[in-house]
Amino acid sequence: MARFNPNLFVFIALMVASMHFISSTAQTTHVVGDALGWTIPPGGAAAYTTWASQQTFTVGDILVFNFTNGQHDVAEVTEAAYAPCTSTNPISINTTSPTSLTLTTPGAHYYICTFTSHCQIGQKLTINVSASSTATPPSTTPMIPASPPPTGTPTPPSMTPTPPMTPTEPCPPTSSPSSSPTSPPTGSTTPPPPGSGATSLTVMVPATFVAIGLAFLNL
Repeated sequence: MARFNPNLFVFIALMVASMHFISSTAQTTHVVGDALGWTIPPGGAAAYTTWASQQTFTVGDILVFNFTNGQHDVAEVTEAAYAPCTSTNPISINTTSPTSLTLTTPGAHYYICTFTSHCQIGQKLTINVSASSTATPPSTTPMIPASPPPTGTPTPPSMTPTPPMTPTEPCPPTSSPSSSPTSPPTGSTTPPPPGSGATSLTVMVPATFVAIGLAFLNL
């Protein structure tokens, strides 16, 4: 039976935790109004404006609208319909709570309640969604322009003509070497270097003693 490796268990646990962290950071859920929910705000539209200013909306995030069924709804409308609270021809409308809307496109998004006068009283929300942060940014490596080809025809190196050689007078004949015999060198001859036997003996004697000493130590 294979032995259990605790390091393998720790590695798998770290991998699972990192995958969960990546997935959680890639998508954020925003509960509209937090504890207030989606209702007629007591302070007017400023309540939702303040809430939106404290959030960061990114493509892939989710908006959650909590409201009382039958008393409110949530409709996404165009910018032109948002200011006058026009509820005709909305982009989308949901009447069941909780309503979860995934932000799929960047830019401004507008939401209102279509119940009579609810939008005019302040039940309206506008947010600005930024592009996904996981998109790969374009490369910023500067392009190095190629060197332009040389222009014009290269000028060949100038050739200076060599002046003609001036004839010179013939050299006088050299005298023949002396035919007299060369006297042998005098002086004592250099003695031959000492033989290599002494050097070999000097090296071998200490090595022999070392070998003998090691042999006694091993006994």
